Amino acid sequence: MKNDNIAKTYRTRFIISLIAAAFVTCLIESLLVINISRLVSVFSLENETSEIGILLYVFSAVILFSFVFFLMQRHSIRYIEELSEQMDALASGDFDHKVEIRGNDEFSQMAEHLNELGDDLKAMLEAERESEKSKNDLITNIAHDLRTPLTSIIGYLELLSGKGKAVLKDEQKEKYLNIAYTKSKRLEQLINDLFDFTKLSYGKMTMKVSYVDLVKLLEQLLEEAYPNFVDKGLSYELRTNVPSLEIAADGGLIARLFDNLIGNAIKYGADGKKVIVRVHAEPKDDIVKVKVINYGFTIDEKDLPLIFNKFYRADKARSTQTGGTGLGLAIAKDIVEIHGGSINAKSDLNGTVFTVRLKIHFDKNNETIKRA
Repeated sequence: MKNDNIAKTYRTRFIISLIAAAFVTCLIESLLVINISRLVSVFSLENETSEIGILLYVFSAVILFSFVFFLMQRHSIRYIEELSEQMDALASGDFDHKVEIRGNDEFSQMAEHLNELGDDLKAMLEAERESEKSKNDLITNIAHDLRTPLTSIIGYLELLSGKGKAVLKDEQKEKYLNIAYTKSKRLEQLINDLFDFTKLSYGKMTMKVSYVDLVKLLEQLLEEAYPNFVDKGLSYELRTNVPSLEIAADGGLIARLFDNLIGNAIKYGADGKKVIVRVHAEPKDDIVKVKVINYGFTIDEKDLPLIFNKFYRADKARSTQTGGTGLGLAIAKDIVEIHGGSINAKSDLNGTVFTVRLKIHFDKNNETIKRA
């Protein structure tokens, strides 16, 4: 309907210009005919002269009509030239060039579309560059994170195999064997995280949506993590405004999501002595909000926008000690997004809070998932 109105606007203006040009031409020609007729009658000019005059009238009428019509259409002609310049700029890769949007007709609509096309092409080019950079960073980080524990494993195994010159005591062998085993488990975890992250990021994960009791699931995850809480000297508490809450979700992925967040809180919350998981359901808004709060390591404000990036570690020294792969929060973000939800974090002296918002009635067939 909008396009039809725009087209009618231009056609109307074109017809008005045509009629106006014809009217002005007829008016001027009429005046010329009247005045020249008088001259012919006064000076008794020959018929041949009159015939030549008629031809001149016709010729002058065509010239006059063309001139008047050109004057009335010169703005449209100039606009077409500007649109042509914009297309040339886009073809040459100048996506910052813009054409001014004037009026409300086909040309203004074309100008708007060309400007939008320039913005889209620029965004696509930047996204492609960012994707290439991200791919290179991913390869570099994978190589580094795989090489580090693998180098240690090889070194300790060489010592244990007797290839080194040092003679090891039984307790040393046991110690090195335990270290090699720990490094192997970390390597296994990293490979599993990489596998899951790749499937989630590139849409290779098949979702199995069913109804899951979120409160019961969080209770179970906290109980399973009890030894880790004890090991770090932490207590935990689950606070909820509903005794139970069934949400539509992939149970395995949701469990992985909150297991990652609870594990992250345990790793970096040891100084705070406790971890709180808070559930607040808003059935009328079809939203459930889950907060995982720890009172330990504070994330710097400049790091907060980056913590969900793959392999990003806010405190690299501490991450090495805790054995993190740098993919846990990136995986958590992907799981939230494929469920049509959101996740954010804030951190200050009052604690570090990860807030997850999920739809209670999630329908994967009706969701438009926006991925970075």
